[in-house]
Amino acid sequence: MNAQIDDTLSDLLPGVRQQLGLAPDGDADLSGLVNARITGLSVVVTPASVATVVPLSEASAATTGAARRAVTRILTGDDDRLAVIAGPCSIHDPAAALEYAAFLARMRERHGGDLEILMRTYTEKPRTEVDWKGFAYDPFLDGSSRISVGLVATRMLMARITDLGVPVAAEPLNALTPQYVNGLVTYNGVGARNVTDQTARERVSGFSSVVGFKNSPEGSIDAAISAVLTARAPHEFLGVDAHGVSAQLSTTGNDTAHVILRGDKDGPNYSAAHVAETKRRLAARGLPEVVVVDASHGNSLKDHRRQPGVVRDLAGQVAGGEQAIRGVMIESNLVAGRQDLDQRHPERLEYGVSVTDSCVDPATTEEMLAELAGAVRARRG
Repeated sequence: MNAQIDDTLSDLLPGVRQQLGLAPDGDADLSGLVNARITGLSVVVTPASVATVVPLSEASAATTGAARRAVTRILTGDDDRLAVIAGPCSIHDPAAALEYAAFLARMRERHGGDLEILMRTYTEKPRTEVDWKGFAYDPFLDGSSRISVGLVATRMLMARITDLGVPVAAEPLNALTPQYVNGLVTYNGVGARNVTDQTARERVSGFSSVVGFKNSPEGSIDAAISAVLTARAPHEFLGVDAHGVSAQLSTTGNDTAHVILRGDKDGPNYSAAHVAETKRRLAARGLPEVVVVDASHGNSLKDHRRQPGVVRDLAGQVAGGEQAIRGVMIESNLVAGRQDLDQRHPERLEYGVSVTDSCVDPATTEEMLAELAGAVRARRG
């Protein structure tokens, strides 16, 4: 396809140059000026092709549609439940992810009257320096970086999970990957490392999903609030279409955008005082007093054993009548803790254990979900 495009351009180029008043020849030798540090270039399967090969079932589409409406209503206050995003820090094993999804399907059935539960299905991982970049980029976990395979597998996995009736949440890191899972994601979080990125803010202004912005790693709530304001506005920017072709995108703005409190390098920011201060800052900028709180990361000091304590505090605030807390994030997996990934021997990984941040196990997750559901009933009463 690319070769056909190049041939067509070669045929048209002389005429175009003439219309622009440019010299018919004079192409400079760009050796050493372009792609000087590129060692390889591989064509990647297009989003349109992947969508054709992996179409969505009616059940999958219904799951995403219903969950988007539900989470939006929770954020606007029209639904008094809590949104809970629970699941692995990152996906690395599709079989384990599906087993975990089955667990969440049971939890959704049990707590559906009080909680709208989504599954963390993060296949891209932002890195502070250099490390494994996620299932979408290196699905075989061995450094082979078979990105086309990872993108297809990500869509297949999300389609299977939503087919089970479990909505998914993701964290897109660039302008391209969201196209591959179009119609599948209920909630997109913009991470702490990307919250100040203007291009990320513009992109999510056109997302069909619900979007949240985490405070920066240094703890700046104002950075997240600025991101929310930007994402709620319409924009014109360069992006790509479903065929991977550059396109000018025009957006309406995303009125679901909100702040996520995730703690910072100095400690947690989930307390009642932190929530009150965030509400004050939101109100000062004319934004709804709405927050989602991440029980992991800085709020648990990256110790999964602290997550139940964070959830207990949040449940207490909710039960006490706090209306601003509309959602909670939990890092949870089939087995508690974490393990290191050795890309030379990925077959040695223990099943169901995170290869990025440490997670709590299903039993602990079950207890936390019950506590949050009880808090919603108390607030409702």
